[in-house]
Amino acid sequence: MQNSNLTSWGNYPKLKNKVYKFRDLDSLKNLLASNKIFIAYGNGRSYGDSALNEHIIYTKNWNYFLDFDEVNGILHVQSGVLLSEILDIIVPKGWFLKVTPGTKLITVGGAIASDVHGKNHHIEGCFSESVIEFNLMLPNGEIKNCQKNDELFLATAGGMGLTGIILDAKIALKKINSKNINQTTIKTKNLKETFEAFEKYSEMPYSVAWIDCLAKDKNIGRSLLMVGDFANDGDLNYKSKQKINIPFNLPSFLLNNITVKIFNWLYYHKNYKQIKTQKVEIDSFFYPLDSIDNWNRIYGSNGFTQYQFILPKEKSFSGLSEILEKIAESGKGSFLAVLKLYGKQNNNYLSFPIEGYSLALDFKIEDSLFKLLDDLDKIVVKYGGRIYLTKDSRVKKEFFKKGYPKIYKFKEIRSKNKMNDKFESLQSNRLGI
Repeated sequence: MQNSNLTSWGNYPKLKNKVYKFRDLDSLKNLLASNKIFIAYGNGRSYGDSALNEHIIYTKNWNYFLDFDEVNGILHVQSGVLLSEILDIIVPKGWFLKVTPGTKLITVGGAIASDVHGKNHHIEGCFSESVIEFNLMLPNGEIKNCQKNDELFLATAGGMGLTGIILDAKIALKKINSKNINQTTIKTKNLKETFEAFEKYSEMPYSVAWIDCLAKDKNIGRSLLMVGDFANDGDLNYKSKQKINIPFNLPSFLLNNITVKIFNWLYYHKNYKQIKTQKVEIDSFFYPLDSIDNWNRIYGSNGFTQYQFILPKEKSFSGLSEILEKIAESGKGSFLAVLKLYGKQNNNYLSFPIEGYSLALDFKIEDSLFKLLDDLDKIVVKYGGRIYLTKDSRVKKEFFKKGYPKIYKFKEIRSKNKMNDKFESLQSNRLGI
């Protein structure tokens, strides 16, 4: 055990904590046998307070590769293995992750606990769709093998670490023949054109849009939609690129309404063609921000929060129009604003995606922000949407519960297995889960 100040990727909220590491299954069981209440913590890439608590079990060091069936593309790893470590091994052998989020610097355990999704949810669904099985240690030290549609599988995938400690997982991979992506960028003038472009290219396996969240009036919702698929050029010479580093927290005042407006204008207009095609590598297409170490420091010492919500498809245009108008009026823009199309929801109790559109925006922490986010919550609930727990650090209990109708089933499982006596986080306490 050591005293620490582990934080989330958003550097908000902050608290002192005690970190516990384990060498083997017996030492992990001994930790759980103590009278302390824990939450698991991997590589610290969740944005909010879902992996924060006074007592933390650090899982990143539980990171052995257990087996790799190169013929059938089945990988068996311990939960602390990073997606980046997986890619370094599987891409040169012609395999890729079926589902990957916008960072490869998360653990497999974290990917399951958040049931992460990526640019292909409308085709492949969440990360749990690629998970064949995983082993979970319960509060009493018992190890359960969890397979699809098992009660513990449905609760743990998306359950934010509140069901136990994920030990290892078997994952089905995707066959590829290149490290490169054939990418097409479509420039749209407003939200109507953006939605039309998403639907036009909906059969493409990967799609994501950067959206100018400060654009107003006839330009509201203007975007750069990027769609793509793997090339077939046989180039599997994949190597992670050298990174640049932000060595310290930047002054918070550098991020303001004026600088964000300038950035958004420049980023939108740098693409002078309405449609542009090019070949890009895996890291550039899937993980652009991973090329900058400690990019979270640009928001200053107070940190930031990512506000991500999703709306049902039939209500997405109206809801997003209202939300973008609200943000533009506030002047609290985000230079990182990501719009995605989603397919049908899965059966997991707390998984985020539903069929529709999601928008994610980064906001630096300041007192005046929270009133805006409370107002956005009301709009999200009005249109039948929900907030993503992996990004959240402040949503109120009543708004959260309206978006997750299976929360009561999740709480029943927590209570039945005495999980709430051993696993909790700042987030679970705030939301009553």
